[in-house]
Amino acid sequence: MTFDDAVATAAGTQSAATSTPEVSGPPVLRATGLTKRFFGNTVLSDVSIELHPGQVHGLVGENGAGKSTLMKILAGVHQADEGTVELAGEQRRFTHPVQAQQAGLSTVFQEFNLLPDRTVAENIYLGREPRKGPFVNTAAMQRDTAELLDGLGVTGLEPTRTARSLSVAEQQIVEIAKAVSYDARIISMDEPTAALADHEVELLYAIVRRLLARDVAILYVSHRLKEIFDLCDTITVLKDGQQVTTSPTAELDEATLVRLMVGRPMSSFFPDPVEGTEPGEDLLVLSGAGNGYVDGIDLALRAGEIVGLAGLQGSGRTELVESIFGVTPLTRGTVTVSGEKGTSGAPTTPRQAIRRGLALITEDRKAKGLALQQSILDNALGVVRSVFPGRTGAARADMPGVLSSMAVSARALDQEVQFLSGGNQQKVVLARWLSTQPRVMLMDEPTRGIDVGAKHAIYELMRGLAADGVGVLMVSSELPEVIGMSDRILVMRDGRLAGELPAGSSEEDVLALATGAAS
Repeated sequence: MTFDDAVATAAGTQSAATSTPEVSGPPVLRATGLTKRFFGNTVLSDVSIELHPGQVHGLVGENGAGKSTLMKILAGVHQADEGTVELAGEQRRFTHPVQAQQAGLSTVFQEFNLLPDRTVAENIYLGREPRKGPFVNTAAMQRDTAELLDGLGVTGLEPTRTARSLSVAEQQIVEIAKAVSYDARIISMDEPTAALADHEVELLYAIVRRLLARDVAILYVSHRLKEIFDLCDTITVLKDGQQVTTSPTAELDEATLVRLMVGRPMSSFFPDPVEGTEPGEDLLVLSGAGNGYVDGIDLALRAGEIVGLAGLQGSGRTELVESIFGVTPLTRGTVTVSGEKGTSGAPTTPRQAIRRGLALITEDRKAKGLALQQSILDNALGVVRSVFPGRTGAARADMPGVLSSMAVSARALDQEVQFLSGGNQQKVVLARWLSTQPRVMLMDEPTRGIDVGAKHAIYELMRGLAADGVGVLMVSSELPEVIGMSDRILVMRDGRLAGELPAGSSEEDVLALATGAAS
């Protein structure tokens, strides 16, 4: 069975993740009154949490709510200023992550820590390799790794493969396998699906179920509320470092959870168009456009509208926006960009696209959207310096106001972007493109991996752009987002547009076109 076969098998049993067992017996972990201060600033205040064997405890809240601080205290990265942590009834205080791992508490952080040129087996047993005399027992290490992966229901992932050759989903699995290899009784998972495709998420669900069957307790952090409701038995909500509630999942719904997290009702989550916003002239028109990735594309994007681009993974959504932007140029059909017709009107490079008024928010901000070790200001001015050097002075003068209007939370403009939260990083990406004064904004998964508060801020920005006459073409895998923000919805399937739906269409309507059920 290949890795993809394992994914397909996992997809067939996903529904079992929704069961909620009774709490029985004492908790395997009990944290009481945890408080943490940094430089006199309280970032976590009197937070208590219990984890039970064979159950998933969800931890949710906006960026800055204290989730990461709580996880790092449990992992031994930070030490609490106040409060206690008990494992199986015994009070423990970890001063190093290795101590937590040896005690059976492992953490899978959002940022992977794999060595790219080491094998899967070498990464899992790094620093504790089995030995035969003075030498590493490579055969035993590979055998143990194969058994570990088999126990998680993962096949087709060879212990001898290098980490560099792995997909994001496979890297995530290796991180989980490494946590399990410590005989973990508790595993904390920080945004484990942030960079995974839908079918890969289903495999993660299957792995979680296997861990629960072993009576492992899981602390699960995610901004994807569907996963929280699918997987978690209990949910703790943090806000501004304080514990808002800990409740059984069955007693909550998405609307209530959003209100507890951000202090506003879900009815206002997707903002309405700014009053007076009306569709204007065509800014981008494609007729019969195609290349090696997409074909027969007919679409029009008008000033002042937000058009959602939906479809299953692999349907060609990202390929389409990258083609429009000149990453993989369109080679046939008729393209009109800001009044230029013919195949010559299709941008053949990103630089050309930028000069014609297009901007592209990529789906992977860390790999393609930011220079993580550069400052906020250098990132925000990166494109305008390269393409419109004459505008750099004005853009520099305006940038503090632009970042402030988007409520970017940072110490100073010279702070390195890598130290910002995901939501603030995404706002810097947006500021980077706003400095080019685009007429067409291509947005690929603009809210992936950020909290609900930051999502709302980006939705407000999108509405503001439309009110200013910008055309927005938005790719999203989240159907509520597509439906809540789009004036029209285009659905892709197999590299082609399968159809168009009006605003307010149902998820069933979108999926019917995406899967071909509506044919």
